[in-house]
Amino acid sequence: MEPKTVAKVNEVNIQMVTNNKERLVPIKPICEAMGIEFEPQRRKLNEDDFLSSVTTSGVATGSDGKQYEMVCIPFEFVFGWLFTINPKNVKEEAREAVSRYRIECYRALYRHFSAQADFLNEKQVLVDKHIDRVEKIRAEFSSAKLRLAEEQKKLTEVRHLTLEDWEANNRQMKIDFEQDPAPDLTEE
Repeated sequence: MEPKTVAKVNEVNIQMVTNNKERLVPIKPICEAMGIEFEPQRRKLNEDDFLSSVTTSGVATGSDGKQYEMVCIPFEFVFGWLFTINPKNVKEEAREAVSRYRIECYRALYRHFSAQADFLNEKQVLVDKHIDRVEKIRAEFSSAKLRLAEEQKKLTEVRHLTLEDWEANNRQMKIDFEQDPAPDLTEE
């Protein structure tokens, strides 16, 4: 197994080891870096229905630089296991980092599980907005089609207008009637 540093916890390099193409992370160096007891964490892993099935052992370098057989979990599950660690149980200098990590995990979980609902809500708002716009444009289009038809009819009439039609129309007497009401002609 070839060690590779994947994180730093309280200035301690956390290594990942590869065993038959499986990426594993030993938990003891993480526990030591955070100032929590390893044994309760090992028990917690063994008691967890899922994590107990993926917990294995691997050879990793200890804080003293020597190689040791250590309890490991797959790299993909380290983040979930770290999320279960209570900040009250870690040493003082690690509490703030553990608390920030847990908050980020809560937010990541929220984003993951609410993304579908947020997407559907935002999509529906956009769909409704565009439906309104389409209906408005459709109504304007229908009205414009009627106005266009009327103007095309008038254009056709003007194009077909002959001199005789024009002269006949101009010979008619045009009387402009006032729009004001007629004066009262009754005498009192």
